[in-house]
Amino acid sequence: MPTLNLPIEGGKLASYTTKPPREFPTAKPPFNRIAYAAAHVVADPSAAGDPWLDTAIDWERTIAFRRHLWSLGLGVAEAMDTAQRGMGVDWPTSLELIRRSLDAAKDFPGAQVGSGTGTDHLEPGADVTIDDVIRAYEEQCAAVEKLGGRIVLMASRALVKAARSGDDYAKVYGRILSQVKEPVIIHWLGEMFDPALEGYWGHKSHAMAMDVAIDVITTNAAKVDGVKVSLLDKDKEIAMRRRLPQGVRMYTGDDFNYAELIAGDARGYSDALLGIFDAIAPAAAAALGALRRGDSKTFHDILAPTVPLSRHIFKAPTRFYKTGVVFMAYLNGLQDHFTLVGGQESARSTLHLAELFRLADAAGLLSDPDKASTRMRAVMATRGVAA
Repeated sequence: MPTLNLPIEGGKLASYTTKPPREFPTAKPPFNRIAYAAAHVVADPSAAGDPWLDTAIDWERTIAFRRHLWSLGLGVAEAMDTAQRGMGVDWPTSLELIRRSLDAAKDFPGAQVGSGTGTDHLEPGADVTIDDVIRAYEEQCAAVEKLGGRIVLMASRALVKAARSGDDYAKVYGRILSQVKEPVIIHWLGEMFDPALEGYWGHKSHAMAMDVAIDVITTNAAKVDGVKVSLLDKDKEIAMRRRLPQGVRMYTGDDFNYAELIAGDARGYSDALLGIFDAIAPAAAAALGALRRGDSKTFHDILAPTVPLSRHIFKAPTRFYKTGVVFMAYLNGLQDHFTLVGGQESARSTLHLAELFRLADAAGLLSDPDKASTRMRAVMATRGVAA
């Protein structure tokens, strides 16, 4: 097995020998949990333009990655924050991504696609009104519905700026939910993922915000398939899950505690809409297959080693997790370069990437350790490390 010299604290290098990859059994859906992987986009590193300012997508590789997810039985949550939505990828690009993804999904009978729909073409500001936010949501929802897409109703930065109380959130969501053709997934994205969303639902207190969200969901339950909560706090998610109206699903967005939340307890469980499922897709699918068979031991045996990796990828500042997700795709040969939209490959330190490599290997997630080690050495060399 390949051995590398990887950086550790104190400016030193330490020898690390990789392990054989784990063989994850192929699982065939349907699973007994709904599972979406929030998928990243593959940047085009050869495009002209300035990466911090210009969005360049390698469409062929981006869609190929989605085919990889569908082939494993996972759904795709499209054009969401993992795809750098609002963080390098704008609404017109997102709509094109949704269109291409929906077209590609036709090759996979039963493939699930949730399409991120928000207000990101509306610049937040003091002059933006609640009605402006409603019109922005309406525009994007109409565009996605025209394509035949299923809506994931994303949190709105503009709404945070425009709202004066929880009543404003109730007005906006009530209006949009009354108009959508099919039930949607509401996405509550915490401020650890996007600082501009602090105070969502009209309160900085998550407990008070949850009261508003529950009221909105209960009032409009017929138009809500579920709610995805990304607060990285299992107790808050479980508390909210137990308050949801009958028939409304909880989709965990907790990349720290997903195994426990998906497994559930005597009073219920969470389905999944997770960014980490992008990076650990073969393990996630195999674990869900075991859970469907009633083999909870194998489910936890597969997922337990992935949790330290996920906690590392999503560590604060959590919004930079896309760097680790794309790095995993590069190491595993799912794309040919370590480049992100917006130049976000630079968002994590050399030490962070080294630890990610070790944790991915420990979880058996480096499908070809020789290739992964070669690519790791190449990245380390660009950072002055002779691995």
